Amino acid sequence: MMRAVQALKYGGPEVLQINNIAIPKPKKGEVLIKVHFAGINPIDALITSGFMGTSGPLPLIPGMDTAGVVEEVGDGVKGFKKGDRVYTVATDNGAYAQYTVTTPKHIAHLQPSLTFAQGAAIGVPYYTAWKSLYFRAQAKSKETILVHGASGAVGIAAVQIAKANGHLVIGTAGTKEGLDLVKKVGADFVFNHRQEGYMDEIQKATKGAGVNVILEMLANVNLDKDLDLLAQRGRVVVVGCRDGIRIEPVKTMFKETSILGVALLTASDEEWQEIKNGVENLQKKGKVQPIVSREYKLSEVAQAFTEILKNSGTLGKFVLDTSK
Repeated sequence: MMRAVQALKYGGPEVLQINNIAIPKPKKGEVLIKVHFAGINPIDALITSGFMGTSGPLPLIPGMDTAGVVEEVGDGVKGFKKGDRVYTVATDNGAYAQYTVTTPKHIAHLQPSLTFAQGAAIGVPYYTAWKSLYFRAQAKSKETILVHGASGAVGIAAVQIAKANGHLVIGTAGTKEGLDLVKKVGADFVFNHRQEGYMDEIQKATKGAGVNVILEMLANVNLDKDLDLLAQRGRVVVVGCRDGIRIEPVKTMFKETSILGVALLTASDEEWQEIKNGVENLQKKGKVQPIVSREYKLSEVAQAFTEILKNSGTLGKFVLDTSK
């Protein structure tokens, strides 16, 4: 038996409970992982609430990101063996549990230099950032990247990836702590998006040319402003949005700019493998350095959901210690 977080119905943090359930068995082509830490993403809370649609069986074990050790491999599995340190980007039965099952497609090796808590902060943030930059925005060498809301998990991942790949990187945050962190992880320029006139400062940093790509973490607040910051044929990728917003479509016309959405799990097998290879290469070079904001016990999962949905000044990634 194992301990797992379950939602017996869709709803807010109050529907989450800790239950003892059977450890899953890996089938052919599957891997069983003993989970040390699970990553907590805003989308986990949204899926649990039913906001993202209510398809899928209940009870639901939330989550996709884990880090731990391979416990058992099913027939036909290659590239992984019992005892390997790994992280996941998706699972078959959920992440907030002491064991999980998934396929080799969604597993990668975790470098010895990174902790399991950091490993649980790689999957969704880094893969989403990579897909946003290079499959949705199709960012080109030397282009300027603005990460709007760069102090959260995806933002930090985007700054590190873009900087490692040779881009000029601008990041925004809403607190001094956030600004300091974004600068620490590699941004060339940082600006407080709560400060009046920050857009003018960004334009000065680009010498009036604007930015080529914006990764937007809170489109319902910033999207219309983003359109003013774009260079000719610039692209905004909407990574996060909590509500509606009014924009002026004419702003997209004369500069021929684009607004693009991103959803990680719609990636094709070829795209997925390229993302995986890219993140793995940067991990080996020491360029993947996840920031863990806070570690929660299993019993604190409802509190974690409440806090992550506030979306106020998050610094890095929340993770869940499945041993506590």
